Amino acid sequence: MNDMFDDLRPYQGDEVPAAIRRIAESQLFPLLASYVYPDKDIEASRLMVADLTTVAEFQSNVMLAFTKQVLKRSIKKFTYGGLQHINPQKRYLFVANHRDIVLDASLLEYVMHVNGYDTTEVTFGSNLMMNQLIVDIGKCNKMFKVERGGNMKDFYRNSVHLSEYIRHALIDKKQSVWIAQRNGRTKDGNDVTDQGIIKMLSMSGSQDRVKSIAELNVVPVAISYEWEPCDVLKMLELYESRSVKYIKKPGEDLNSILTGIVQQKGDVHIEFCKPLSLDELQVYNDCTGNEFNKHVAMLIDKRIYKGYRLMANNYIAHDLLYGQRRFGSFYTESQKNDFIEYLRQIYRYDDCDINVLCDIFLGIYANPVVNVRSCVGTDV
Repeated sequence: MNDMFDDLRPYQGDEVPAAIRRIAESQLFPLLASYVYPDKDIEASRLMVADLTTVAEFQSNVMLAFTKQVLKRSIKKFTYGGLQHINPQKRYLFVANHRDIVLDASLLEYVMHVNGYDTTEVTFGSNLMMNQLIVDIGKCNKMFKVERGGNMKDFYRNSVHLSEYIRHALIDKKQSVWIAQRNGRTKDGNDVTDQGIIKMLSMSGSQDRVKSIAELNVVPVAISYEWEPCDVLKMLELYESRSVKYIKKPGEDLNSILTGIVQQKGDVHIEFCKPLSLDELQVYNDCTGNEFNKHVAMLIDKRIYKGYRLMANNYIAHDLLYGQRRFGSFYTESQKNDFIEYLRQIYRYDDCDINVLCDIFLGIYANPVVNVRSCVGTDV
């Protein structure tokens, strides 16, 4: 079973039932089962999970049940659109804006599953591989590792290897892939595709940059949350980053994962945007490598902005941040009062400059308004 991607790929073959048994036997299983199967006896849940033997069974019986609980407990209304842009018989590279560590991809997988599409493989940052349980859950859920850190030589080597695997998954394994538009979540509400992602994707293709990207069938995906997952945690990180280089604290990623899952998110929408076409990409055929990467990244951004669903909180935050009533027709006084009440939680951080915290917090919600309106009237 050894191959050149053993260090990255999801579990396969006999690895799957062995990993599922480890999950069922984990000391943390009762905690997980109490969330995923709240109406079942823990031991009955353990036996049911331990009896699963394939990725498809794990996704249908565990991950789908998990996502349904998230939808039931912390999402008021979930909608999606744009499925007409993707063909169930084709495979795509879904390049998505990234707001929550777990839920962005989990909700996309849910949409794929309930509409009869094959689920995708999903990137899995090595920094999130905190213990064997998380590795087992991820790799039984079609997740593959993305190496974080290292020196420049390691970074280049890892980028080439990742690029080769993504192309292998799409073309050889016939598996769609989900990848974030940047390294890590968007913290300030500005969904911007990292040009380095485009460069990485091109590394494993031919010298023809246009062909290299076109054959990946890139589909931008926009996810919009009424209440931003981990908004307060993101605010505090941005505040600290203003004066010193931010260093993650022990357990911070796990805290963000759990907060994102349980925090109330209100309405959530996923939009599958129009795929990047060969004709669009050929416009940049004569550009230098860096310019090509820049234009492709901007094209993805515009698609995401067009697909992003602005909600009342976005307009309220924009008006509060800039001291105006420009978007007053997009929200009610009741919605504004609810947002202001929610905003009051920042006053507990009285060791910080509250005015700065307020501006950062409002920016998380307000920046999408600026980005989406920048695409008004454009044909993307």
